[in-house]
Amino acid sequence: MLIKTLVVGPIDTNCYIVTDENTLECAVIDPGDESNVILDYVEDNKLKVRAIFLTHGHFDHHTAADAVAEATGAPVYIHRRDAVTDGLDRFKYAANPETRYYAEGDTITVASMTFTVLETPGHSPGCVTLQCEDVLFTGDTLFRGSAGRTDLGAGDVHTLLRSLARLAALEGDFEVYPGHMDPSTLDRERRFNDYVRYAVEKYGA
Repeated sequence: MLIKTLVVGPIDTNCYIVTDENTLECAVIDPGDESNVILDYVEDNKLKVRAIFLTHGHFDHHTAADAVAEATGAPVYIHRRDAVTDGLDRFKYAANPETRYYAEGDTITVASMTFTVLETPGHSPGCVTLQCEDVLFTGDTLFRGSAGRTDLGAGDVHTLLRSLARLAALEGDFEVYPGHMDPSTLDRERRFNDYVRYAVEKYGA
């Protein structure tokens, strides 16, 4: 599994392209902007996009999703609570009849890679973390040394803390690839992230 990070858009969103190196099939996670940059990488490396995953519905994580979907034929996946079908909302993805919805426990397979959906709301109602092997793509739930804000749209601090406690309770260590800023590990965040430590103290790990 090869993970490529493309930092896109005005808020420096991490767009991840996760590739099976044997088949060159890939998933695109959070194509937040600059579809040309994303598609250039796909074309230059002769990749086949099989799925587009959105960790949540905020505009900086999905602005390029439709363009990438149209160019590649790959479906867009999002949690239903972060999608709208009847208008525009900068805190939700404008779904269409081809949009696919995922929820807790769902698995999507791309070549040899299996992505499991963990519901981790709080930053938004439909935030998810995607687990693939020993990697967590945490969106805007968990950052290196920080956590997602809850003052946008329908965010909720207590819900976010429960999600952080849930991630901390996962068995073993994981690489953490967040929606913004640098990667980390789950063990590092358990030990040094004050938000995670408080969440575990309050809600248990």
